[in-house]
Amino acid sequence: MPYLRFKGFTEVFLEEITPQVVDEFARIVQIPQEIVKIELLPYQIITNTPLSVEILMFQRSQEIHDAVAARIHDILSEHGYRNVHIFFVILQRNLYYKEGRPLE
Repeated sequence: MPYLRFKGFTEVFLEEITPQVVDEFARIVQIPQEIVKIELLPYQIITNTPLSVEILMFQRSQEIHDAVAARIHDILSEHGYRNVHIFFVILQRNLYYKEGRPLE
């Protein structure tokens, strides 16, 4: 936890950028790299669906969310992906369960 879920990218590309994404994300959010989870979600395009990065994490300051989104955008842009949608799904500790118990 947190989870960064990439949709519409190739596995080869995601494996290439994962070390940089994990390093930058952990640095900005100030968490250990070991807890950052990267996932590639399979999906089938039904309508015009953009590439996206969905970030599931606990609430941080707006400045941290902005910095994370900007840095991920920069990394993707450096590889030719400029129009990727990046969005956050904010989790609540009391609704996040481990071993059947909420974190709070």
